[in-house]
Amino acid sequence: MTTFGYEQSLGYDRRATRLLTGLYRRIAADVDTRAPDSATVIDLGTGPGKLLAHLATRRPDLHLHGIDLSPHMIEIARRAFTEQAVELAVADVAELPHPDASIDVAVSSLSMHEWPDLPAAVAELRRVLRPGGGAAIYDFRFARTREIRRALGAVFGTVEIETVRLPWHPVAVITCYRVTA
Repeated sequence: MTTFGYEQSLGYDRRATRLLTGLYRRIAADVDTRAPDSATVIDLGTGPGKLLAHLATRRPDLHLHGIDLSPHMIEIARRAFTEQAVELAVADVAELPHPDASIDVAVSSLSMHEWPDLPAAVAELRRVLRPGGGAAIYDFRFARTREIRRALGAVFGTVEIETVRLPWHPVAVITCYRVTA
């Protein structure tokens, strides 16, 4: 997985604000409709925490967690959460710092294609999800599609797939992979 230096992280934060706000709103709405009251939600590859900020505003009852491999991204995300209680950690998705069956909803936006050991990451995702919990992984439509489907299907069985169009882009460039534990 790519880790960003501090300047790269700041640049990503600016671009994410400008280009991905519509996607973050859509994902937050998706989590809103699927997450039970007071659910524990983890954002895998949270980057500067933009999605978590949308979730915190939309659903203050949620227990929000975010992980990223880059300490710089986590530093930027921490600055955004002076009021809300959001737990942020530098961690690899293949080694999540959470107990077994402790997460109701896992979400990721545009990071899965960077996960170097996809089978290990998917197994770890399954480990932390509560029975009946679910994950929604949003990633670029043409990035490792077969490998992602195979890895998710091997662990979760059924994989729901939906294409997603960003408001500013003329074609659907994002795929959402949904699984249930």
